[in-house]
Amino acid sequence: MKTYGGASPDERKTRRRAALREAALDLLAEGGWERVTVRGVCARAKLNDRYFYESFRDPAALLLAVREQVTAHAFAVVAKAIADTAPDPDVRVRAVIVALVDFFTEDPRRGHLLVQSQATDELRAARQTSVRAMARVVADQGAAMLGAQAPPEPDRELAALTLVHGTLELFASWLRGELDITRTHLVDFLVAMVRTTEDLAAALRRQRG
Repeated sequence: MKTYGGASPDERKTRRRAALREAALDLLAEGGWERVTVRGVCARAKLNDRYFYESFRDPAALLLAVREQVTAHAFAVVAKAIADTAPDPDVRVRAVIVALVDFFTEDPRRGHLLVQSQATDELRAARQTSVRAMARVVADQGAAMLGAQAPPEPDRELAALTLVHGTLELFASWLRGELDITRTHLVDFLVAMVRTTEDLAAALRRQRG
């Protein structure tokens, strides 16, 4: 296999894909998804157009690839927070929420991606898939930590979906500057909101007589 600059063709292609994804994140943060064009991305990445089409069908496919990469990283952050904490609801819930808030704010481009996550049909579909996957994690963690006090299925899944959808919308509003609250206030509220679902099983039993 011929190398150039010490890199194989596959390695160079991987580097070009990474450069295109980084360029797309930059442009998304600077001006929204409309800025993510073939010409704009290639100019930012300092690559010829033909290298774009080597890896992506169109800008929509590139945006999906960027979202998939960031989402996978976010899930890894959640998994690490879970693995690094004892199964105590107070400790684990706070650790996960703090880890996610840090993840989306330490690189503001990720926050912009979250805010723009419903800009196109493809992004909306991908968002729904990741919301359901995260809700499954929340439901499983609730069952593991609360045991017999956890709501039964399908109520556990409904609670998890409500929490994930609500958290995403609230966090996106905060990132857009629509909420005049501090980061600490946001984290404390989200932790408290998640913890209130511990009373859901009892509340449902009362509702159902």
